[in-house]
Amino acid sequence: MHVRARRPRGPRKAAQWVPQERSVFMKVANGQVVEMEYTLRDDAGEVIDTSEGSDPLVYLHGESQIVPGLEKAITGLAVGESLKVTVSPEEGYGTLDPSQVMKVDRKQLPRDAEPEVGMQLAGMGPDGHPILLTIMAVEGSTVTLDANHPLAGKNLHFEVKIKSIREATADELEHGHVHDPNDPHHGHHH
Repeated sequence: MHVRARRPRGPRKAAQWVPQERSVFMKVANGQVVEMEYTLRDDAGEVIDTSEGSDPLVYLHGESQIVPGLEKAITGLAVGESLKVTVSPEEGYGTLDPSQVMKVDRKQLPRDAEPEVGMQLAGMGPDGHPILLTIMAVEGSTVTLDANHPLAGKNLHFEVKIKSIREATADELEHGHVHDPNDPHHGHHH
């Protein structure tokens, strides 16, 4: 049997590259969904937080979902690239704000809470947003609370590795966060 190659009729079309949803050629930029592994350490080298042993962090780049210093540092990285970066308090969770430390009467705390130094309580800020309060001191009926972020005033030492990058969907960009593709309602209603 003899087979002859046949040229298609008509004008030749240039080959088109169809981008995949997740591209190894993309670089981290605003409006992209980034999946990364990370480990966060303090100045003493102690692990504060890590994705090791769990799912990587997935977030929408450019929407202030991670601290500004880390977001700036990983902009431009590609899939598979790793980075170690130290983020200053100013580019992390902020400097310690003395006005966020307050003394309250023990009676203002939840009745079932026996206050102890280091205990954290959920509260409501003046703007109606939830805040985390850390008990700094207990002196008789007076409790000193700190509304600063627990990592405020600290250098943050990150090790990150970019696992995947994809363009955000129109819905994700409109809503300002990543949607779970396995949840048709995205776990919330808009």
